[in-house]
Amino acid sequence: MRSFIVSSVLLGLASAAVVPVVPEVVPRGKGHGHDHKKFNVQVGVRPYYLVDDMDESPLKKKLESCSEQEFKTSDFVFSHRGAPLQFPEHTLQGYTAARRQGAGVIECDVSFTKDKQLVCRHSQCDLHYTTNILNTTLASKCSIPFTPFNGTAPATAKCCTSDITLAEFKTLCGKMEGFNANATTAEKYMDGTPYFRTDLYSQGCPKLMSVDDYIPLVDSWDLKYTAELKTPEVKMPFDGYTQKQYAQDLVNKFYQYGVEPSRVWLQSFLPDDIFYWIDNEPDFGKQAVYLDERVDTPAGYDNATASIPELAKRGVKIMAPAFFALTKVDKLGKIVPSEYALACKKAGLDMVAWSFDRSGWLQIGGGGYYYDYVKNVTNNDGDMYTVLDVLAQQVGIKAIFSDWPATATYYANCFGL
Repeated sequence: MRSFIVSSVLLGLASAAVVPVVPEVVPRGKGHGHDHKKFNVQVGVRPYYLVDDMDESPLKKKLESCSEQEFKTSDFVFSHRGAPLQFPEHTLQGYTAARRQGAGVIECDVSFTKDKQLVCRHSQCDLHYTTNILNTTLASKCSIPFTPFNGTAPATAKCCTSDITLAEFKTLCGKMEGFNANATTAEKYMDGTPYFRTDLYSQGCPKLMSVDDYIPLVDSWDLKYTAELKTPEVKMPFDGYTQKQYAQDLVNKFYQYGVEPSRVWLQSFLPDDIFYWIDNEPDFGKQAVYLDERVDTPAGYDNATASIPELAKRGVKIMAPAFFALTKVDKLGKIVPSEYALACKKAGLDMVAWSFDRSGWLQIGGGGYYYDYVKNVTNNDGDMYTVLDVLAQQVGIKAIFSDWPATATYYANCFGL
């Protein structure tokens, strides 16, 4: 999913063929090793705050009517990086929060380390603004060392998972995504949490996750998986490691742990990754999610929309653009499905949208990037639910990625999703 990076003033808010080698492990079905005790999903106060903030409407009354019901886990809710609105992303603590908030599908964005091991990071080169690496001896191994703000040029650094080994990666601590571009020290550089997030749950050492940590954890919870193969930021092949082997290694991890393909939604922004899974791992390929960032420009949006029928013929089953691309405002000022969404429906493709609860206040610019095509009619945070309702009921999305799963869980439970 798209990343945005912040400063103290919020800067924004980014080969050779491989023969599949499948470990001989018999899938063990839907979860194993757990005690099946009752689990109480908790949505907290945020959904109620958003409903209270809505303009008066039948939708508001419907959501209010669900306020006292018992909430349950929903596969409509994809946890985006855990619960990064308040917890450091891709950490054990963030995943645990996402589970408690009712996410039925937990995400691990997958990058590789110097020794070609798979870890959960949103970007191959985000360690300098999502972990404490600059405050450790591993800072010396970063691709680009920390350089302070000099009065003109912003502070910079670039630290990648491929700069360090898995063992070294596991010594790091997670922190809230962000940096201070005006920093004159590494410690100040790491202090850049956006205004609408919090460092309340960043104390101690939030645990980073490898794929070997992630898969058994989610399995023990009897939940489902969505794993995104992150686009490498180093030249491939990397020390002989090809893109196709990288794509296959991710699949092999699910085989290793006996996870049924029906529980897994693989993702990638690279169409070649999607095609690789369709061609070589069809059981996984039929639920592969094509993350479509072509929609970010008007010309790209038009080209992406026109390409939908051909992608369907190629075997793609699920499209996933940022959710702004699935809606528009009609001549009457109503939010309705976009041409892109209608093209997907016509081609018989499912849609997954990203990422809910990732914007700042909708009072500021209508919510920015994620509300780009409807921002003229979104002006208060309660409008988030208005947009989600159009996505769910009119566009017909299969699921929504959310930075705070509880918000989407409340809606999903209210509408039986």
